[in-house]
Amino acid sequence: MVITDRDIDQAFSDLKQTCGGVRNDYFGLLYIEKEFGVERDRAIANVAFGGNDYGVDGFHFDYERRNLYLFQFKYSDSHAQFKSSFTRLIDAGMERIFGAQSQDQLQNQLLLQIKSCLIHNEAVIDRVCIHFVFTGDPADAERSQVLDKLREDLENKKYLIDQRLGRPVTLVIEFRSARTRKVSPTTHLRKTHTYPVQLDQTVTRTGPNGESMRIGFIRLVDLDAMYREMGQRFYERNIRAALPEYEAVNRSIQQSLKRIIIDEKEDAAVFAFNHNGVTLFAEALSQIDTQFQITEPRLLNGAQTVTTFSRFLKANEGNNLLTRQKSVLQSVRVLCRIITNALPEFVTTVTINNNRQNPVDPWNLHANDMIQLEIQDKFLNDLKIYYARQERAFENLSDEDLEEQGITGYKAIELIRLARTFLVSDGEVDKLSRFRDVFEDDRIYSQVFNQNRVRADSRKILLCYKIQFRIGRLAKDIVDKGSNKYAYVQRARNLLWALLCQAILNDPKLEDYAEEFGRGLSLEAQYTEWLSGLATTRCRFILSDLVEDKLYAPKAAEGNFSFMRTNAAYKRSMEIAYKRFHWVEMHLNR
Repeated sequence: MVITDRDIDQAFSDLKQTCGGVRNDYFGLLYIEKEFGVERDRAIANVAFGGNDYGVDGFHFDYERRNLYLFQFKYSDSHAQFKSSFTRLIDAGMERIFGAQSQDQLQNQLLLQIKSCLIHNEAVIDRVCIHFVFTGDPADAERSQVLDKLREDLENKKYLIDQRLGRPVTLVIEFRSARTRKVSPTTHLRKTHTYPVQLDQTVTRTGPNGESMRIGFIRLVDLDAMYREMGQRFYERNIRAALPEYEAVNRSIQQSLKRIIIDEKEDAAVFAFNHNGVTLFAEALSQIDTQFQITEPRLLNGAQTVTTFSRFLKANEGNNLLTRQKSVLQSVRVLCRIITNALPEFVTTVTINNNRQNPVDPWNLHANDMIQLEIQDKFLNDLKIYYARQERAFENLSDEDLEEQGITGYKAIELIRLARTFLVSDGEVDKLSRFRDVFEDDRIYSQVFNQNRVRADSRKILLCYKIQFRIGRLAKDIVDKGSNKYAYVQRARNLLWALLCQAILNDPKLEDYAEEFGRGLSLEAQYTEWLSGLATTRCRFILSDLVEDKLYAPKAAEGNFSFMRTNAAYKRSMEIAYKRFHWVEMHLNR
């Protein structure tokens, strides 16, 4: 099956007057026709022409295979275009198709066709297949951290399918190429995780946009049952997984459990008083009498409590006291908040704020932000370099792991160092001395990690990023030109770094250097020589003029060079650079 531009143009010309839509809508029409042998008149009814599609561009029901296929089509080699489709499906599409509690009179006609198909065939549908069809390589889509996160969020909506059809069915998610007919190497088969839980003394709180929070006391054995079946997936929305056993917080929980269950020195009711509790997000929480049922739970806070309890049970396997104290074990409860009816952005905010009470560095709280996932994909796609958005993540990868992800280098770009690079390239040198504010102030964070960074030239980012590993040597090169005259440069390294970024971005041979030195993290000798030349023949004179400036000369005479850590000094330096070398201020954002 090959769909050409000519095929699409012909279909668009033949049908645009009756079907409407845009040219690329006809890619989906031709795919359904050729892949399933569907006649055109029938295929037309199964394709969306125009907007309001809620993330579904087409569908097909195969009665013999008992499969319902839902499609998202992109006539492009870029898997990144599926991001918005995933988001629409997650936020509203799945609920609109399989469990709508309200109606949208503007919804695409295709959704009405799908609902009609469900009504007439619900008894024979055994599998729902969501296919993301494009012209690129499905293996690249599988390696995308952004799509992997969104795929998991989409899988969590499977409970809506089960509810609509009245029984568990199989959900399959695949990436497919219409050009090569390749299928993603991993086919994701999904089951719905639903658990009965006991919650004591519950109260409910409603959020500003319909979010719901149920608060009560949950049994540790119920949390352990979720963790045992779901594994690390149970923690996927958490900032971090479990800390080592020797950490103080985990030792405290272990000792508390031992006093209650093994030593019988403490009442089980005390545990809830002595521990902060846990927070869960769930796709659904239902109640029948006093029994609750939770669907697709995810732990937002409390990994130490859950993991330590699991370790405690494992360490005491075979101990008769566990059997004898079974009722006590099952009565150990912890305060629990369960959040439902919330969008991913709201859940992320809750996760961050729930983890601020723990000793977590502020940059770790942002490791799973969508912008960080997008940057990770960017460096992988552009340079085959790993972006370590999570602390120590790169250290735990084997050579085989790197090969599977398509990583060709054995060094990683680090989140903290990248943030510093963006700051100096923007001339925000004063923020380096109060670096935590970047990640604790949402306004500053969104300025440093904005969508324009995703569109920037990765090679040029790398040229500026690597400066920090040579900044000491470069400062020394300047000082060597006059140890007494330039001694202050050692205390102005951040300003020097910022000026070197501008020197690089204003270099007339930038494209050549980007291609030669901007494709890897190696610190080539020629790269260092280039930087040294810029430092000694450009930045040295800018800094010299700066300390002789009438505004700063009195401070410099007193040996006070703290002004070099200010944005004002950077701005004045760039004014000098324009007069001397005709530099204009450039940024790593396009």
